[in-house]
Amino acid sequence: MGRPRSFAPFLARFAVLPALLLALTACGTVGGSKNGASTEVAAYNVRPDDPLARPTQVGWTSARATRCGFVFNPQQLRANYLASEATFGYSQTKMQKITHAYDYTRESVLKQISNDPGYCNKDRLDAIRVDLNRYLSGDYRPMARMAR
Repeated sequence: MGRPRSFAPFLARFAVLPALLLALTACGTVGGSKNGASTEVAAYNVRPDDPLARPTQVGWTSARATRCGFVFNPQQLRANYLASEATFGYSQTKMQKITHAYDYTRESVLKQISNDPGYCNKDRLDAIRVDLNRYLSGDYRPMARMAR
């Protein structure tokens, strides 16, 4: 028989794979919210370290609150939220991505949930109320709650 084959060259090819996946995830291209969220579950499941987590979850909460008849001004929430993001000194390109993620998520989720007559149940109303009040007070951390 010949000499035993080493798996080292084979394994070396895949050694960079975890680092590559981590880098892509940080960029929001693998498992991230590249454009925002198109469904309620996607908005809830956006990772807090995703660069678009805040606009995705604030837009999601705005859609849910609108659907369930909460008394608030969605345009004012959007304006206040975007003004808050602008204080970080982001580039115009990044602000456009943030705005797009917010608007895309809000519109997509609102469309998805608009025809569900049982959507606004007590647990969901309680969860939306907590998140909406937090956002209206200027706390935009991505920790929205999803109640069934």
